Amino acid sequence: MPIPGERPLLVIASGNAHKVAEISAMLDAVDLQVLRQPEGLEIEETGSTYLENARLKAETVARLTGCWALADDSGLEVDALGGAPGLYSARYAPTDHERIHRLLHELGSSPYRSASFNSAMVLADPGGHSILEAQGICRGEILTAPQGHGGGYDPIFWVREAGMTYAQMGQHLKDRLGSRGKAARALAGDLRRLLGLTD
Repeated sequence: MPIPGERPLLVIASGNAHKVAEISAMLDAVDLQVLRQPEGLEIEETGSTYLENARLKAETVARLTGCWALADDSGLEVDALGGAPGLYSARYAPTDHERIHRLLHELGSSPYRSASFNSAMVLADPGGHSILEAQGICRGEILTAPQGHGGGYDPIFWVREAGMTYAQMGQHLKDRLGSRGKAARALAGDLRRLLGLTD
């Protein structure tokens, strides 16, 4: 149980600084101490779904740190590529630039450019048990060239509802329209309750 008067500690189960910053910003309104996972920790993502991978990361980090842990697993699914890169989005090529280049090359001049960002989030308790799970989807389309500066595939993913790429969206739009933001919002109420943050 949380100690009254102390800010609960939450470890973001990721070594990706971009992802940790984005999730921390989403939790900014929640009175938490947010840390990133231990330096040098590599967790093999052997799950066959985003939810399985998020569960694996959250449970491992919770057990290692003895703290509540929140993990996210996300991917870009391009319809014309049969859902690729999907679970392998982060491993599609060594760098963001090369990943974008490979994706645009494989898609070529296809007029069918619909795609979606998919995120799964899992909260594990300090004993390493998954307690909360949520998923979010943001639909859009793949541009022929990057617009804006951002991590991952953000510069080529156009969100029609926002009228801009994911890379050009401010944090408030990512929280509202983004797949990670939708998953985080779905967890927020129960996360507050479990960590003793309810009013």
